[in-house]
Amino acid sequence: MRLGMFDGEPSSQPYGHLGPKDVCTPDHQELALEAARQGIVLLKNQGPSLPLSHIRHRTVAVIGPNSDVTVTMIGNYAGIACGYTTPLQGIGRYARTIHQQGCKDVACADDQLFGAAIDASRQADATILVMGLDQSIEAEALDRAGLLLPGRQQELVSKVSMASKGPTILVLMSGGPIDVAFAKNDPRIAAIIWAGYPGQAGGTAIADILFGTSNPGGKLPMTWYPQEYITNLPMTEMAMRPSQSKRYPGRTYRFYKGPVVYPFGHGMSYTNFVHTVANAPTVVAVPLDGRHGSINATISGKAIKVTHAKCNRLTLGVQVDVKNVGSKDGAHTLLVFSTPPAGHWAPHKQLVAFEKVHVPAGAQQRVGINIHVCKYLSVVDRSGTRRIPLGEHNIHIGGTKHSVSLHAATLGVIKS
Repeated sequence: MRLGMFDGEPSSQPYGHLGPKDVCTPDHQELALEAARQGIVLLKNQGPSLPLSHIRHRTVAVIGPNSDVTVTMIGNYAGIACGYTTPLQGIGRYARTIHQQGCKDVACADDQLFGAAIDASRQADATILVMGLDQSIEAEALDRAGLLLPGRQQELVSKVSMASKGPTILVLMSGGPIDVAFAKNDPRIAAIIWAGYPGQAGGTAIADILFGTSNPGGKLPMTWYPQEYITNLPMTEMAMRPSQSKRYPGRTYRFYKGPVVYPFGHGMSYTNFVHTVANAPTVVAVPLDGRHGSINATISGKAIKVTHAKCNRLTLGVQVDVKNVGSKDGAHTLLVFSTPPAGHWAPHKQLVAFEKVHVPAGAQQRVGINIHVCKYLSVVDRSGTRRIPLGEHNIHIGGTKHSVSLHAATLGVIKS
């Protein structure tokens, strides 16, 4: 509808002249590459070991069932790619590569190819294992039964990392979370990168991150749970909130409080950012709509029904200074979480805003964030009614916390 495809003769519409010739323009291919770079998440960087050096790491072993894939990088719901750059090809632009697949495919049913992969890692200055999943493991009509790497992938990673002469880097392709606690806790695995399904230019983007041409700034869009999480989580149970009587752990970062492999929003950089709340109110008055009878009915259990509040333009404005205290330019995504006042029906925290900012090394940027009070500081109670809890709300930005008190204003005057 927005493209005007139902508005008569296509050629007379603004986009009616576009066709296959426009798909693979240089601008569009650059956009695919930039999207891949921005989507990559650095999960672990011990040492730090990344970025690799094209001087010290001249020979790189590239190993794994996803090391030289094309269509896997597209995931699903995609058209025909303009062309592919595989991880092997991308890394080959920075270093001499020794390639061994290690597993025939992501199912990794046997260890027939392990020996050659282990030998390759012994010869190289660095080893990059490109592992994970593909559409044979997770797809629209194919749910996973577990969270571990399929087949004998974990065994291959561990054996290669033990033999590797240089640092071992684990690169993961997947759409969903993987329990890689073994690699997170293994000092021989220097770094872990999650590439998702990075698209046609995925190999270039992965290599650019590995060798430091690009500084990673991606954040995990979901919680990475341990394998044990699914033991008490029937796939037919749709509840978000935990239940002690059922030993049900709850779902998502908002309600689940158990152990995680990596939390929602996790993502490292090759530089360091420091947040400071420069300006934010400590008190916000929520004006009530006088059309809803008595105040006592409106303010129930120290919370206001959203439908009884004057929500228009009721925002909490926060200004945050983001300083890059490292040595590399980088993009940083501010994730702003809110912890509402204690209540059995409230999440223990929820994402209320996010903002991406590019900060050069040594510089500082001020970021303004407006949090819509009725939309984002409200919670849904057990009966499904959305309410604004009164009292102290804590706003978390990284390691920084700011408290703001919400109270009802019967005269409709907002004071901050």
